[in-house]
Amino acid sequence: MNFLSKVIIQECNSYDLEKVTDKINNGIERLGGWKQFVRPGDKVLLKVNLIGPKPSESAAVTHSEFVRALVRILKRQECIVWIGDSAGGAIAGIAPTAQSFHVAGYENIAKEEGALVKNFDREGVVEVCPESNSQEKMYLAKPIFDADVVINLPKFKTHTAAIYTGAVKNVFGCIPGLRKAKYHKVAPDPESFGDIIADIHKAAKFHLHIMDAIIAMQGEGPTAGEPYAANKILISTDPMALDAVAVHMLQMDVSDVPILKTAYKRGIGEGLLQNIAVEGDYMSASIPILKDFKLPERFGSTKKQNYKALVKVIDFFKTRPKVNLKKCKSCNVCVESCPMEAIDKATKKIDYSKCIECMCCHELCMHKAVDLKKDNPVANVMMKFNRSKYK
Repeated sequence: MNFLSKVIIQECNSYDLEKVTDKINNGIERLGGWKQFVRPGDKVLLKVNLIGPKPSESAAVTHSEFVRALVRILKRQECIVWIGDSAGGAIAGIAPTAQSFHVAGYENIAKEEGALVKNFDREGVVEVCPESNSQEKMYLAKPIFDADVVINLPKFKTHTAAIYTGAVKNVFGCIPGLRKAKYHKVAPDPESFGDIIADIHKAAKFHLHIMDAIIAMQGEGPTAGEPYAANKILISTDPMALDAVAVHMLQMDVSDVPILKTAYKRGIGEGLLQNIAVEGDYMSASIPILKDFKLPERFGSTKKQNYKALVKVIDFFKTRPKVNLKKCKSCNVCVESCPMEAIDKATKKIDYSKCIECMCCHELCMHKAVDLKKDNPVANVMMKFNRSKYK
């Protein structure tokens, strides 16, 4: 039988650097070896899962030692390595990406291993044309297009709203800054959100997907769940096939996960197990089941979800950058860094009809003169009580 896609499952019971490295390299050999994917001198972007300022041990982010292993492997291939993402938090009007790189341990990894951190909130954007019926223009982080090779490093996690999040959904972090909130508003339910995710896959090239499922997250993920020792690494060139195998390990299929269901219909890879070859430490006939793994409570629930409430929350926490003239030193970094040319050089007023809330002005201002202001004053007061979490 000619399989359409191949997924490698490796057994790996710790983040021991030598063990992780060997398992990844062995898996890549089954896909033809590293020379099939990278060449000396290539700029390789590792697109991690950096949902927020969470330590690696929380199982909410791609583990830092997993990232370290990839950096070392790629440096041995004489590649220039970037570690990049834009953190979550847009719905609540926060952008903690810089803090998240530090807390997750990626900053230290980059310094120690000779990689570069690419904070998508400060790197600029590229406008792309989404294939779906979305009325919103789509802007993706520029490093996705500047890199010669992009390797997606998702984390195996549950998701309270989406049930599961893995290789397919991890690309949402390619949308920088607060712009993510707009897409949540345009597509508040998981099925329509799947179109947004499919648009990103169609617009950008992701060459390889290597999932950190050594310690997964179960229960009420993607941040509030519990660690689960899944002891696996999954590797594929096909994100849908990888996720199809992963959810089978949870005794589900692609049709049980709305985002995957939509993305599969859009042609984002192979979702039928009979068309997927499984190799590595397991074969197609022996895909392991993760025993006693806890799914989100909403899985299997007949209760109708109130997506209108999510839209109201997004509107309540609507946040925009604003130049604080008392702090401003007129260095014009904000003006020059704005990809949409939305900031007036003389007055520093921001034209919000042009602003895409990518956060470049906020992230790049050396004088911390670009504040994040909520349209709703009540929301501003509420967030003051939580601000210390993101300092």
